[in-house]
Amino acid sequence: MLDVVKQWAWYDWVMFFLRLIVCFSLTVTTVKFGEYLTLPLWMVILWEMMVFSVPWICLMLSYRYYLIAEMLLFGGLSIYLTSMFPEAYITLLMPAFLIAANSAEKSYRWAAPITIVFLPLLIVLFSREIDVFVIFSQVGLAYAIGFAFHLLIVNHRQNEIIRKQNSVLEQYLTQIERVTLLEERDRLSKDLHDTMGHSYVSIIMGMETLRQDIASQEGLQKLESLLQLARKGMKEVRGYLHQMGSPQETLPLGHSLRQLAEEFQTHAKVNVRFRAIGEEYPVGKQVKMTLFRCLQESLTNAVRHGHATDIVVSLHFEQQQTRLEVQDNGHGVENWEDGFGITTMKERAAHLQGRVSVFSEWGEGTLVTCLVPRMVESADEIIRLVIVDDHSFIRESLRSILEGQRDLRVVGLAEDGAQAVELCEELEPDLVLMDLEMPNMDGITATKRIKEKWPGIRILVLSTFQDTEKAKEIMRSADGYLLKSIESRELAETIRLVHRGGTMIAQDLFHKMLDGQPVSEQEDLLVAPKLSEKDENAYGLTKREQEILQMLSQGMRYKTIASKLYLSDGTVRNYASALYDKLGVRNRDDAVQKGKMEGLL
Repeated sequence: MLDVVKQWAWYDWVMFFLRLIVCFSLTVTTVKFGEYLTLPLWMVILWEMMVFSVPWICLMLSYRYYLIAEMLLFGGLSIYLTSMFPEAYITLLMPAFLIAANSAEKSYRWAAPITIVFLPLLIVLFSREIDVFVIFSQVGLAYAIGFAFHLLIVNHRQNEIIRKQNSVLEQYLTQIERVTLLEERDRLSKDLHDTMGHSYVSIIMGMETLRQDIASQEGLQKLESLLQLARKGMKEVRGYLHQMGSPQETLPLGHSLRQLAEEFQTHAKVNVRFRAIGEEYPVGKQVKMTLFRCLQESLTNAVRHGHATDIVVSLHFEQQQTRLEVQDNGHGVENWEDGFGITTMKERAAHLQGRVSVFSEWGEGTLVTCLVPRMVESADEIIRLVIVDDHSFIRESLRSILEGQRDLRVVGLAEDGAQAVELCEELEPDLVLMDLEMPNMDGITATKRIKEKWPGIRILVLSTFQDTEKAKEIMRSADGYLLKSIESRELAETIRLVHRGGTMIAQDLFHKMLDGQPVSEQEDLLVAPKLSEKDENAYGLTKREQEILQMLSQGMRYKTIASKLYLSDGTVRNYASALYDKLGVRNRDDAVQKGKMEGLL
């Protein structure tokens, strides 16, 4: 009740004090003339206290209950007092005003006739001294004033909604502009990196080939000097391009999301509580951008579509994954359908082998969960790598970068596809970093031969070119396709992800592959990884999810399940959302029905 009172506007307080003043005046007058009453004084005072409190409480619950309570209690009191004191008919003016001010939708069709006609007629029947035209005109005027006050309230509420929606849209546009600039800056730096990097590498490789044509020692010294100058220039260009990144990208994930939540709370005028659970660890740029956009879209949807006033944002740093939950107290949606924003969020998460799930029910708010696997270094696991590239400078650079990671070890270097096949037979590495354009045997042919002979070896293509046709061809055999402009941390995380069975495609190239493709082919590109052989069922349900499905089939509510499993309500909702997502259903009834059909129950 106190939470409702805190949200009152000025018009709520006006009607509250009007009711308080009128009821207090009635009580004082009743005590003054108590000797003329036909009922005991205490009973009439109790009646007047109910006139003040009961309709007001009903108004907090439903305006229909309120209208009935107001007519019965306040109208009945007016009829009783008027039967003894004809002048007391004016007590009907206040309920007429309040009923008109608090009516809504189509309730006027029956509330107005009862208030303006039926109640005055009852008063006239009990007290013949009152002029029927006088009471009709006065009660009608009070009702008209109340209706005008109601229109003022409606106008104020609509203005508040428009103002709030405008603030949300402005905040959303601001964040979209910021993220778009970051992505465009990142894309531009990558394009420049690819262009300049390829040019410098070509120059360096070209000069390397001149060694055998230079006979004098002085010429070799000059060539070495030019090579050092070119490598230094390439390093400086890379440094400048990395400086193009926004300072926002260097902030920890928790700080960035907290800042977004605080900015949204300030502009949208809603209560947003942010909490980070677990010890924070560094994440890649793509992970950070995905969670940032997920939070941004969830906050906007909560206010625009759910009309939420309180939002709880939880960021969980877990051992195997990073989990973002956004729970709001909005009205929820009975049959949820993904819009453009949610679809985009799911595509971003799927690109990182993660997922986004939405749980929403009418009256229970909405819970959005974004899960992204964590790529961590394992102290016990060593990933053995073979680097394949026809440029020695690139091979050595990649080896020095990757061997800085504790769980990565470069066991072989190859300058073409043929050598790569030989090294795979000799060394049996865990993963191969494969270039595309190479002499003797290109990357596509080498990838196909390696996969035919050793299907367990994971192959990650690392190329300078964004050729969508070649990418589509090689992705039929390879396990990932990245551009050489990728940052070292992103590269290490991707190697771990691909080694564990995931698939990764460079984001810019991924969207180019989707453009102009039929829906069926887009779905093939977006398809989730195949289920592990260790899954106990065709849908990959965990034991906990199967347990919750069993309880749902017994008709249990989420709160009941939470108490039985000693879990929080939000955790059970998260499990249920994951369960619905895996089964491809939208609600509990469909989940139970499908569970029975598939033999999961």
